[in-house]
Amino acid sequence: MSAAVYECDSRFIAAHHLPAVLIDLARSRGIDTHHLLRGCELFYDDIVTGRAQISPGQFLRLIANAQKLLNAADTSFLFGQRLWPGHYGAASHLLEQADNLLQALEDLVTYRTLLSPLLTPVLHLDDHHLHLYWRDSCGAAERLPFLLETSMTAVVALARRQQNERLPWRFQFAYAEPNHVEQYWVHLGDTLSFEQPSTVMSLPREYLLRPWPNGGATGARVARQACIEQLQRWGWQHSLLDELHAHLSAHISQPLSLERVASAFATSPATLKRKLGKHGTHFQEQLDLTRRDLALYLYQVKGYTNDEVAQRLGFSDITNFRRSFKRWTGRVPSDLAAFALYGKA
Repeated sequence: MSAAVYECDSRFIAAHHLPAVLIDLARSRGIDTHHLLRGCELFYDDIVTGRAQISPGQFLRLIANAQKLLNAADTSFLFGQRLWPGHYGAASHLLEQADNLLQALEDLVTYRTLLSPLLTPVLHLDDHHLHLYWRDSCGAAERLPFLLETSMTAVVALARRQQNERLPWRFQFAYAEPNHVEQYWVHLGDTLSFEQPSTVMSLPREYLLRPWPNGGATGARVARQACIEQLQRWGWQHSLLDELHAHLSAHISQPLSLERVASAFATSPATLKRKLGKHGTHFQEQLDLTRRDLALYLYQVKGYTNDEVAQRLGFSDITNFRRSFKRWTGRVPSDLAAFALYGKA
């Protein structure tokens, strides 16, 4: 593992960028900033200087406060509507001046530390569709549904605004239908399904390369270079959980343990355990999440068989694999035929 990763207490998020969007939304609904920022170790006067930086943990506390004080089902969706391109300097210019949706999404993935520090977007393409997943970067815990609603809405709104058409997104959610499902209909559309194996938004590939009217190669090149320089100044491009996920994925067919992974990360098992605990997780949970994500990708995107998936994940006993898969997803592999992704039978 590279030492250059950010953690939940790393202060690098410009408070007047992404957090300010939520703050302004709350202020527009009469919420007092003193109450909104309680427990965030931050004052509104600090934010307006343009120099305050907060950690993912502080951002998550701000979100928790906003949810409680606003107490409105549409908060996450309205936050997402306002999120991108935004006013975040070079990263925003990249999204605004992208030539098409695919380029914008690829830039979102590449520069996620600037544009999506709390959730990691994961992009997969099969022969006919794009699939966009979201992975917890910093230990979002109970804030995860809010962040998923926000991020998915932000992508839908960005594409609709820049492409000037409503795209036929399809959404799957790995949780039960919420009480405020009407907000999903309004902001995401009505092609929704809940209690699925994974949370993913999908779109036919034919929409990905349609030209965006504001595309600008020269401006985008300058903005991309500025983003690269910003990441170099920080010294990181990924979170600790991202880096762990990447390492586990690369070695998933091998025996993996806290001790072996800690050694690969050039740290002690106790230190790695403490760092994961700080993010509200533990090694076995992260290993199971990595196995689940890879298994679902191999089944749903690549079309692998049970034996092929089991072998890829390092299982020699197919019965043991099926038992583990049910523990990760609540379903056996044969159930996946009933939970096909967009366009798959």
